[in-house]
Amino acid sequence: MKINKSIFGWMAYDFANSSFTTIIVTVVYSVYFKTTVVGDRGDGSFLWGLALAISMFLVAITAPIFGAVADYSRAKKKFLFYNTYLSVIFTILLGFVGPGSIFTGMLFFIIANFGFHSAIVFYDSFLSEIATTKHLGRISGFGWAFGYVGGLVSLVLALWLVNLNKITLVFPMVGVFYGVFAIFTFVLLKEFRRTSKRANYFKIAYQRISISFSSIKSFRDLGTFLVSFFFYNDAISTAIGFTMIYGQERYGMTTDESIKVFILAQLTSILGAFIFGYIADKIGHKKTLSICLFIWLSVIVWAFLSPAKKDYYVVILLAGFAIGSTQANSRAMIASLTPKSKNAEFFGFYTVTGRMSAVIGPILFGLVSKWTGNIKYSILTVIPFFLLGLITLQRVNEKRGQLIAREWKEDNGL
Repeated sequence: MKINKSIFGWMAYDFANSSFTTIIVTVVYSVYFKTTVVGDRGDGSFLWGLALAISMFLVAITAPIFGAVADYSRAKKKFLFYNTYLSVIFTILLGFVGPGSIFTGMLFFIIANFGFHSAIVFYDSFLSEIATTKHLGRISGFGWAFGYVGGLVSLVLALWLVNLNKITLVFPMVGVFYGVFAIFTFVLLKEFRRTSKRANYFKIAYQRISISFSSIKSFRDLGTFLVSFFFYNDAISTAIGFTMIYGQERYGMTTDESIKVFILAQLTSILGAFIFGYIADKIGHKKTLSICLFIWLSVIVWAFLSPAKKDYYVVILLAGFAIGSTQANSRAMIASLTPKSKNAEFFGFYTVTGRMSAVIGPILFGLVSKWTGNIKYSILTVIPFFLLGLITLQRVNEKRGQLIAREWKEDNGL
């Protein structure tokens, strides 16, 4: 397998955007928002979950439309560009959010997170254009691994700023990091184009979405996988969004400690993405994802039972090992079950599934924390979603789904 310019350019985006999900969503801004922006009101976890849910809902209702427009107009890179720098601008603006600025802190984050996840729709849809079915798992895994290197570099920079007592500068740093390294993607990644006439793209989008809904029965295994993904992604999104809030509230972890342990978690994430990328190409994405979900269940149970901070550190490292492999294989799975002519459109539905599920989890987690007054019990809310995802996944016939996708491309080619 040769890493050409397009593949490297595609992987460079993982390097760039991992700084956002690592520092803004997981490690620093989430805790900063709860402890500094919201303060002692007692509803910080709920408001953070609400902000996550709103941003995901907005992505869910727009992704299918923009995905269909991008497919028909062959403008995936343009949509990737616009959403990337929307996220970059509002990530930089988070540096101006101070104590008590709850509405502003939520609004800027919602827009930044919306841009980030909207961009992922178009980024992910390039995977099957740059990789053969044989190498989907490996290249997707390489992308995640490279992304965790970016997360590691940005964490080191964040730790330096935190030690200088410049925490509000961490957020503009992330925005600049994201924006600068994404340039490599826009320069190197080539988009497959074919001539299309000028048209009312939104009308075309509506028509294609209607066709996709009516023809989803032809993609039985893709549909089943999306149901599975709906459940287990809810659990993963919630775990990511509350990892450090959970550590701070239950174990008293400081920002400095959180960054340090997450630096180590980036290393286990890189290892997991590489290892499971190769495993997926050998045994298939379904079996690999099943293994990953068993690991996740172990992580959640261990997090609930962990009596001390040092035990939670081990939990985070194990979660790091699982997260890269789960997300990389989910992305590769959807690519292998999707006709190339419908990449952005079906990745839009994939995003809808993931983002709609991510609306439920954070709110439920925040509500349980608020009702019980003990965040320890909130972690239990993700277990049913992991189990439902794992059970549904077993109903996917991976080989049959891949064959249907190939035949659809050859025979229908919409």
